[in-house]
Amino acid sequence: MAEHRKKTGKETSSPAAQDRLSNKTYEKELARLHVELVKLQESVVRSGSTVCVLFEGRDGAGKGGTIKAITERVSPRVFRVVALPTPTDREKTQMYVQRYLPHLPAAGEVVLFDRSWYNRAGVERVMGFCTEEQVHAFLKAVPLVERAIIESGIILLKYWLEVSEEEQTRRLEARIRDARKTWKLSRMDLDSYSRWYDYSRARDDMFKATDTDLAPWFVARSNNKKRVRLNIISHLLSQIPYETLPRERVMLPKRQKAAGYVEPDYPYRFVPEAF
Repeated sequence: MAEHRKKTGKETSSPAAQDRLSNKTYEKELARLHVELVKLQESVVRSGSTVCVLFEGRDGAGKGGTIKAITERVSPRVFRVVALPTPTDREKTQMYVQRYLPHLPAAGEVVLFDRSWYNRAGVERVMGFCTEEQVHAFLKAVPLVERAIIESGIILLKYWLEVSEEEQTRRLEARIRDARKTWKLSRMDLDSYSRWYDYSRARDDMFKATDTDLAPWFVARSNNKKRVRLNIISHLLSQIPYETLPRERVMLPKRQKAAGYVEPDYPYRFVPEAF
């Protein structure tokens, strides 16, 4: 149990990990990492690499913010974010992982799953959307599926963001109070909030069955949003081979001459300048 707690990040976080990180330091480090992500992007496109990154964790753990921090300075045509909605009636009749497979990366792509096929081991199990037999079948099969994914050449990374009870409560209460965040809070979020230990048990079973040497889970303490974003980006960069490609010096060309062009006296419908 002690070993499992260590792997899942359940032990008390170190004081240093809980210290606030100044905005100046955060922005400086994030800018540095964004440069490296751009280098990674160029290398992935050039080499035709395929990368798949899964983000899992409880509601309020910081998955969306971490994904946004990764993608805000790179091309959405290379870094694709996949956040699938509730399955349709047709998809419910398919092989479980079937709806996820079409979203796996092609050459030169990095795909980030905001929740993934592990929904079956987590929210679907806890909320009763599947049977225990289906869960056990999934946990037995998914290591084989992930082996096939990796052996096809895809780099697969799995991140679990571990948030404390107290911090989850604080974040969900903030969503209730902040009109900008109310869309993040669904009825299911409220129902799942009350089932903390059901989720803990589901997480433990998931780790036991799917934390393999070939496709390990990487656990990140996420009580501090700034730190977890920097830590995950740094780790992600360390797990994907890339190189700094030479770049030609870019200079803006001269603009063409007007050659008699005159701006028309057209009644443009300008946006009101309220600010």
